[in-house]
Amino acid sequence: MLGPVILAASRSDKMRRLVSAAPGTKQVVARFIAGETVDDVVPIVSELSARGLEVTLDVVGEDITTVEQSYAARDAYLELIGRLKELGLGARAEMSVKLSMFGQSLENGHELALANVRPVVEAAAEIGTTVTLDAEDHTTLDSMFAIHEELRKSFPQTGCVIQAYLFRTEDDARRLAANGSRVRIVKGAYKEPASVAIQDKPEIDKAYVRIMKILMDGEGYPMIGSHDPRLISIGQELARRAGRKLDEYEFQMLYGIRSEEQNRLAAEGHRMRVYTAYGTDWYGYFMRRLAEKPANLLFFVRSILTKG
Repeated sequence: MLGPVILAASRSDKMRRLVSAAPGTKQVVARFIAGETVDDVVPIVSELSARGLEVTLDVVGEDITTVEQSYAARDAYLELIGRLKELGLGARAEMSVKLSMFGQSLENGHELALANVRPVVEAAAEIGTTVTLDAEDHTTLDSMFAIHEELRKSFPQTGCVIQAYLFRTEDDARRLAANGSRVRIVKGAYKEPASVAIQDKPEIDKAYVRIMKILMDGEGYPMIGSHDPRLISIGQELARRAGRKLDEYEFQMLYGIRSEEQNRLAAEGHRMRVYTAYGTDWYGYFMRRLAEKPANLLFFVRSILTKG
């Protein structure tokens, strides 16, 4: 399978250099990454908002190695929130953060990540929006959920992400649904061992449906992160059976993927949020997008051959 190979490459400095130097890379990266700076991404937020779409913004770059880099990540999000405030876009755009970028993997990382993310959550609340904590590999999740629980004491709108391929996720979903959390469900994009994660794609899809039902039947706010038409249709039916109104759940898709479907769902009255990443350290994020769908890899290879 190509997915695990690509995920391994996402951690390779040699592959990072090769991919970055490839002639067609810039063109393909632009499909998934909205730009490198706040100035690049703010017009995109305005354009998506004008189409009736909502946004979650991710400053890419989770592979940090120093405390100073964690502070820089915090400040990058605070700068973003400041610009959204200036333009009155807070109500249409939330933030997605990876706690590894805030220092979670460093010494005393749990405390450092909490200290760094708290001012971001506070600033987001001040402009009428919120923050969702992205899920990373399974070794980070207990820390992420503990930080999520702590933040919700003062900011109950703080969201988190769960991954359908992990065996633990159905239990996590029940707990989160019972306490009224905002929860994004995704299939999962990290290379995980068979001891903790489902390896068979059809079985992952079945788990995804089971978890959607738990969330729809619960007390929280489900956020369905998928481009799969079948799973989207099932999500709509589960919401109908649970008696949910259109503003009591939402769909989420990545920037640059299935834009027509995003517009269609928004036109039907669904809340449709576009996960929009930007920043200079795009490599890890980009490689995970390739790993998730072979068609993305083929698109990338064709572009390189065309430009070469």
